[in-house]
Amino acid sequence: MGIRRKLTAEFKLKVVLEALKERSTLAELSAKYKVAGSQISTWKTEFLGKAELVFDTKVVVENEDAIEKERLYATIGKLQCENDFLKKN
Repeated sequence: MGIRRKLTAEFKLKVVLEALKERSTLAELSAKYKVAGSQISTWKTEFLGKAELVFDTKVVVENEDAIEKERLYATIGKLQCENDFLKKN
């Protein structure tokens, strides 16, 4: 059995964008990137299905809020650890 590859979002995007250009056949893209043609088709369908989210500013704001929230939680955790350390000394 072969080792399973973990493909990044950037790689998938590159393959999907090239598939959307339709300059190469699915078989050519499959051979070039060593990915099954059905997988490329699945990525392409998923990409097109979520394309409207690019222009949805509400989603962008929610993502930015979630990132800020995670950063703040990390800072709180760090400060709490420092506080506990200083209380012990």
